[in-house]
Amino acid sequence: MLAAIPSATLLGVDGLPVRVEVHVSNGLPGFTVVGLPDTACRESRDRVRAAVLSSGLKWPQKRITVNLAPSGLRKTGAGLDLAIALGVLAAAGEVPIEALAGIGLVGELGLDGRVRAVPGVLCMVPAIEAEVVVVPHGSYAEAAVIRGRHIRSVDHLRELVNTLRGNEPWPDAPATSDNEPEAVAGPDMADIRGQHLGRFAIEVAAAGGHHLLMLGPPGSGKTMLARRLVGLLPRLSTEQAVETTRAHSAAGLVLPCSGLITRPPWRAPHHNASIVGLVGGGGARLRPGEISCATNGVLFLDELAEFATPVLEALRQPLEEGVIRVTRAAASATFPARFLLIAAMNPCPCGDGGPPGSCRCTDYARARYERRLSGPLLDRFDLRLPVHRPDASDLVAEAAGEASVDVAARVAAVRVLSTARSGGTNAALTDRDLSRFASMNAGATRLIELRLRAGTLSARGYARVRRVARTLADLSGRDSELNEEDVATALELRAEFDALQGVAR
Repeated sequence: MLAAIPSATLLGVDGLPVRVEVHVSNGLPGFTVVGLPDTACRESRDRVRAAVLSSGLKWPQKRITVNLAPSGLRKTGAGLDLAIALGVLAAAGEVPIEALAGIGLVGELGLDGRVRAVPGVLCMVPAIEAEVVVVPHGSYAEAAVIRGRHIRSVDHLRELVNTLRGNEPWPDAPATSDNEPEAVAGPDMADIRGQHLGRFAIEVAAAGGHHLLMLGPPGSGKTMLARRLVGLLPRLSTEQAVETTRAHSAAGLVLPCSGLITRPPWRAPHHNASIVGLVGGGGARLRPGEISCATNGVLFLDELAEFATPVLEALRQPLEEGVIRVTRAAASATFPARFLLIAAMNPCPCGDGGPPGSCRCTDYARARYERRLSGPLLDRFDLRLPVHRPDASDLVAEAAGEASVDVAARVAAVRVLSTARSGGTNAALTDRDLSRFASMNAGATRLIELRLRAGTLSARGYARVRRVARTLADLSGRDSELNEEDVATALELRAEFDALQGVAR
């Protein structure tokens, strides 16, 4: 007897439809899974049999063949367990085949018959070719985000079998909330003492979506500033929330109770991260990396110069294009990569945190340290500024700085203005958009031309300076052409690396 059940498998952040075909026939008892299953998928033979027996159901002592179609697509993970189990039971006559009409299944089975959540349900549900999709209780919240599908959830295989036999109604779905509960208040800008330039740069970066590099000695407050940036960003739009949640779901990260990430994510990988860990890839599944998990949020790279050079160079393409294309011999995938990069580093290996002239590094050590960052990578930072240790009077001052809620209000106003103007942030303005929305007066044009002729500003840097100048004008409440002050400030916030190191020391 033959049964066929629709399901899906995961490739990157995309779900691919899979048809689970189960044939039960007379012959020597056996269980074969074909159709390019990976190790986890092939091991479903043992999980499914144990789950069926633990649920008090009859296991057919016959020849069982499971085909995962299309046969040329690599199937990964344990998400096909539930479909295989129901296919076996239906083909053996334990469950009416007609009861499975129009139903798709995804979920992992425990040996006790429980149905467990699997990564990437949000990605796989749209790919399942069925009107009704059954998912584990633990995945219901994220599956319910998908519109146009009737989502059912189960907690145990026995529950699902009784429902399909008509003995019980469908189990009640877990309670979900459309609104994510308010998170515990994070670090506040009011905690920062002094650092007026750093505070301003953080506000500009948040308002315009500009990448920021901070260079300064240990203890100067670089990390403290960076951690407060994500609290200045507005909530994600519905489209952004789904895109970010898909990446987190495919990566197997814990999702909020509502099933949808509505706040910009914060990702801060350690400097020993590999290229695969940062960019994504790996085995046949091609898991998203930290870059994709930071989509529509902040990627913070502390101790930037301690990252391996190939890892840093892998940032160049996604910073420009907003996507990552991972290609392997067996498959390829495209991951989202629209993130705000904030980086911090010391001016030299020893940190140079003492008085002037106290650096203990040799010329070779400093040169080797500087070579970790290539010119093309540095050119992609819109903002590059030195961060000094705060003055003692600022540290002992009782008066708090401006609170995050006040800065976030200005950031939100600029974001609303830029979205209405061009459909995105100022950092995403195209060359055509710059001509329309970031025109410069004669003084500003003359200042830019001098830097271009001197060779201290590249064509890419020129466009980035104009984008930062547009954000500065928006923060000043002017939606007119850019003036000399806007451009001069943008240039000041984009210090050359050599000068940046000298000032930081």
